Amino acid sequence: MHPVNFRHLYYFWVAAKEGGIARAAERLDMAVQTVSTQVRELERSLGHALFRSAGRGVELTEAGAVAARYAEQIFELGEALPAAVQEAAAAKGMRLAVGISDSLPKLAVRQLLQPAVQTPELRLVCYEDNFDDSLAELALHRLDVVLADRPAPPNPNLRLFSHRLEKTSLAWYAPPALLEGENVEFPACLGRLPVLMPTTRSAVRARLDDWLARHGIRPRIVGEFEDNALLATFGESGLGVFPAPEWSSDELTRRRGLTLLGRCPDVVENFYAILADRKVEHPAIRKLLARADSASARSAGTAGAAQDPAPGAGGQA
Repeated sequence: MHPVNFRHLYYFWVAAKEGGIARAAERLDMAVQTVSTQVRELERSLGHALFRSAGRGVELTEAGAVAARYAEQIFELGEALPAAVQEAAAAKGMRLAVGISDSLPKLAVRQLLQPAVQTPELRLVCYEDNFDDSLAELALHRLDVVLADRPAPPNPNLRLFSHRLEKTSLAWYAPPALLEGENVEFPACLGRLPVLMPTTRSAVRARLDDWLARHGIRPRIVGEFEDNALLATFGESGLGVFPAPEWSSDELTRRRGLTLLGRCPDVVENFYAILADRKVEHPAIRKLLARADSASARSAGTAGAAQDPAPGAGGQA
């Protein structure tokens, strides 16, 4: 298969948008034969017909519909290129575009990005979206990195690389007013108090459900939230008790006045950095991954210290 000629692809893209060769020629102020020839050259290059006759006009074939979607993405990026270059040339320092999965706790985002924001003259730009759309933007190189609570799923059409940055166990928090007159024996109290939970789209929800079931607790769930910051806000307002990463303990207890009910150390939330390239060039992302490597080494060292290795036995991090 020959490389795609972008001039041919452009004429096809206009024809697809305009609904036919003649209309494309009119828009481009070109002869119909010229546009038709360019489209036929693209079809020859790809090895498939992109248009078929439909009444007095034409319509896209299945292959043509796929080609049109890819062409749309390609030329949208082309249209955005001048503004992006202008913005980069005018900006001082380096830019880091971060996609944040909407299921990721916002307090965790601040913790995860801490090594990166210490990069001199860094301009941080954050975009929040759902997990799949964030990965699509990353694959199109509109983002430098995506932070998420799960690794990228296997996909033969996307070359993405997941790096676990950190992990933290969860704890349960409550507004003090909700605990008045209550027996706060943990975790049994979770069966009596109103409970707020992350939605089932969150990677940690299944682990929480399993943990509650293992303790024989049937929670009265009064609210479910995709946005963990919103979940904490409603919890703080008195709607219910809720789980949050232990990272958040100082923020939630000292600054927001919530009560720590108890910890569930066997429910662990993982946080990942997902990249579109195996080789990491961006200095700020290298700092992110360097911290992750240090955390992994400390974890492995702690696990190794807890065991009594046989004489002469080797270890692998």
